[in-house]
Amino acid sequence: MNWLSQFLTSSIGRKLVMALTGLFLILFLVIHLAGNLQLLYEDKGEAFNIYAKFMTTNPLISTISWGLYAFILLHAIQGWMLAFKNRQARGPVRYAVNTSKNVGFASNNMALLGSLIFVFLVIHMGDFWYAMKFTEQLPYITYEGQDEGVKDLYSKVMVTFKQPWFVIGYVLAMIVLALHLLHGFQSAFQSLGLNHKKYTPVIKFLGAVYSIIIPAAFAAIPLIMYFYR
Repeated sequence: MNWLSQFLTSSIGRKLVMALTGLFLILFLVIHLAGNLQLLYEDKGEAFNIYAKFMTTNPLISTISWGLYAFILLHAIQGWMLAFKNRQARGPVRYAVNTSKNVGFASNNMALLGSLIFVFLVIHMGDFWYAMKFTEQLPYITYEGQDEGVKDLYSKVMVTFKQPWFVIGYVLAMIVLALHLLHGFQSAFQSLGLNHKKYTPVIKFLGAVYSIIIPAAFAAIPLIMYFYR
């Protein structure tokens, strides 16, 4: 297994891990967004609360979730290590391969953007995930057709999204996420060696669309709840 540890600690190995974990997290964002959009249903939080209970109590989902947290941590650690190595070499900080056509704010500041996202995730998970999974601070509510009550996470989200400073912070975090994805989406494929003059423009286009739509949809949720609920 020595060859594996040597590969994973090499520059190429770190970039490969960054690419694979990054693509996994990109897929997860779509799934997470689908769940969060249930906050906008006109059902006083029923669909979201039932969804939240399922996501935190189902054994299979819980196992996958711990794998997700490990991937987030691994992605962050590998990103910091790559940035540190690049800085030591006095080269520009890059998420993947450096190309003259792909130099911009996002590509030059991937470590910073990633660190800001990581801080946001810690705060975000402390506010909601930890409260839902490990505390009894949330009241229980029983819905028709349910055998037992579920924790009312919806009300906590509502209260939180009525705080202007939190909404502003959330929207800013989504802007940071968009910038991170704008470079990271394409770089993940590039790090995997999936470069072709025919397909790269398509990947760039899809990456740009994804990087705008997904963060914008996330940001729209607290804005709608703040102004219209």
